[in-house]
Amino acid sequence: MGEASGASLDRRVRVGANLGLAVPAMNDQCAGLLAPDSGEEGWRVLDALSDVLRVIRLSGGVFLEAEFTAPWCIGGKISADDCKPFLAAPRHIIASHFVAAGHMQLRIDGEPAIDVQAGELILLPRNDTHTFGSDLSIAPMSAGEVIQPPEVGGIARIKHGGGGEVTQLLCGFLGSETPFSPLLSSLPSLLKLDVRATASGAWIESSFRFAVSEIAAGRVGSTAVIAKLSELLFVEAVSQHVASLPAERRGWLAGLRDPHIGRALALLHARPTEGWTAEALALEVGMSRSAFAERFTALVGQPPMQYLTLWRMHVAAQQLREGRGNVAQIGFAVGYESEAAFSRAFKRQFGTSPGTWRRQSGTSTG
Repeated sequence: MGEASGASLDRRVRVGANLGLAVPAMNDQCAGLLAPDSGEEGWRVLDALSDVLRVIRLSGGVFLEAEFTAPWCIGGKISADDCKPFLAAPRHIIASHFVAAGHMQLRIDGEPAIDVQAGELILLPRNDTHTFGSDLSIAPMSAGEVIQPPEVGGIARIKHGGGGEVTQLLCGFLGSETPFSPLLSSLPSLLKLDVRATASGAWIESSFRFAVSEIAAGRVGSTAVIAKLSELLFVEAVSQHVASLPAERRGWLAGLRDPHIGRALALLHARPTEGWTAEALALEVGMSRSAFAERFTALVGQPPMQYLTLWRMHVAAQQLREGRGNVAQIGFAVGYESEAAFSRAFKRQFGTSPGTWRRQSGTSTG
């Protein structure tokens, strides 16, 4: 593999920083995973995903290590209680299952079953109720019926089945206090990623196993490694999904892929406090106002200024969570001269006032 260009390296470092990786000391394995194969379009998608993950603060963890022997079948969904050792009561959960050895079938309620092989990661962006096992025709058990509670500082375990072929799983989640609806609504109910087929597959798999063993031994610092690996794999899975979308597909992800609308989204993400208008954005991306507004709405699902308001509210939520100022200061920082107007917009988006939301997030800044 040749060396990355200076521009590509700079963008890769920026994306890594947004995901919380130790950059520029980001190791080669992480860097390789963050380098898209689809040129400028791939970078647009990667940049936008890193922007979103930065403001919604997606956090993750592995809460269960399981060894099943055929025949076996488990049903259910991940609960907020499963996430508590890593993230208190996330408002949105993305479930994940990594098959470390063996294979299984998985079926979301109302959808066809899929086969999942060793080295493959399943992500359920809407945490739908699902069934997985060696044989989905047998009555599923709840994980709660067979789970072994974790020791202090460790993770829960399951060892269950009929004594046949072995399947080993790592079950985890990604969670957020402020889910970004344009992204989530653009994703399918299930994403499948062949981790071993990625450029850094062997390193990722060994890192997962090492981190889980460290957590099991009570060394909880490894939970941060799991969280960042989970974020990286989510970005990779979404990027691969975008690359496979048909040309006629609509949605936020399709908007990222469009050279004009993707550029407009990048501008809104980078400069949310600017006094944008549809005319100004259209001029920036080389389109007429009417053509731009029509195409933006058709692809993204909402008009440009409505999307800008949504993005500003997510940036404001991030700043409130991090205690960067009082409500009026943060409102001004995201483009609102009136605290009252900012508070109304924030409550419309999140269902609570900025002050209440900040207190619930555990931030005490006045």
